[in-house]
Amino acid sequence: MTNKRATMMIKKLVLLVSALWIASILFLAALMPAAHAATARIKDIVNIEGVRDNALIGYGLVVGLNGSGDKLNNSPFTSQSLIAMLERLGVNVRGQNLNTGNVAAVMVTATMPPFQTQGSRVDVTVSTLGDAKSLQGGTLLVTPLMGADGEVYAVAQGPVAIAGFSAGGEAQTVTQNIPTRGRIADGAVVEREIAFSLNDLPEIRLALKNPDFTTARRIAQAINGFTSADLSYASNDATVVLKKSTGYPGSMVDLITDIEQLPIQPDQVARVVIDENSGTIVMGSEVRVSTVAIAQGSLTIKVNETPQVSQPNPFAEQGDTVIVPRTDINVNQGSDAKMTILESGVTLQDLVTGLNKLGVGPRDIITILQAIKAAGALQAEIETM
Repeated sequence: MTNKRATMMIKKLVLLVSALWIASILFLAALMPAAHAATARIKDIVNIEGVRDNALIGYGLVVGLNGSGDKLNNSPFTSQSLIAMLERLGVNVRGQNLNTGNVAAVMVTATMPPFQTQGSRVDVTVSTLGDAKSLQGGTLLVTPLMGADGEVYAVAQGPVAIAGFSAGGEAQTVTQNIPTRGRIADGAVVEREIAFSLNDLPEIRLALKNPDFTTARRIAQAINGFTSADLSYASNDATVVLKKSTGYPGSMVDLITDIEQLPIQPDQVARVVIDENSGTIVMGSEVRVSTVAIAQGSLTIKVNETPQVSQPNPFAEQGDTVIVPRTDINVNQGSDAKMTILESGVTLQDLVTGLNKLGVGPRDIITILQAIKAAGALQAEIETM
């Protein structure tokens, strides 16, 4: 009898443990997608000090255009540049009347990524300066590209590819996209490297793309927890300082590689961004609204003019053709407008649902949000673009 009881108790214990184990797995499985969706990698939310692009600019000439280039009489800089280029090639045309439409003066811009070496290539963008109609079929001549310090870092040359066209005659013209702007893939060769040794730095700074004190502290805590050492700290809401310990076996690049994959749950300030020109509204998930009543309605007067022509009867001896005015006026005093109450602490979804039930449009929502903020019921910042 004692053995049977013990056996029954063991079976019940096994079933209880199995049920708890299955419940735990289901609970963790339910939490994992939400946690995964709320996190981001460190490399996606910060910029590393010194690892940045560099803007380059230059002035050049595009030749080979089919009569769609600058008019030299209207663009003196194109004429001067053409004469100077021909003189460098041994052709003297100074004082001559140049009347070609196959040349266009252009500005050439490029972005050189960090750590580019000599001989590597970057894309360039070509944009006209004068009254050229199109760059289709043109070729950019050798153009030095300078940085902000005035030094030449790359040289561009090659055929220009455009994504648009322009065609027409005397009565009509058709233009698609921007034919006066083109691109040259791998069109510039890097001639000068920007000296920067990341491994020689004793510490670097991680700049948050969206500054926030909570996010900066979480990044520092995640790095220190991963390395089991106090290697980082948040100096302010936009900067996390990362130091390389003497006991770390790798270089600074190795340290960055190790920590940039760490998951972080970013925090943000509740903010509503409004673009009044386009009627665009973007609201963060942390936006909250206190108890407030909202009504939307306005006086609308619609006037339709439909004049009619009155003519005399056929074969009438007297009578004139006159225009008889017909005016139709409709007045809407907003009698169908409704009032809704948003309870305290409603979420973004509740706010949008409530405004949609009122049948208001984006521009009316902008006015309502500004009024809620003025009433002190909107727990968020409003940023107007």
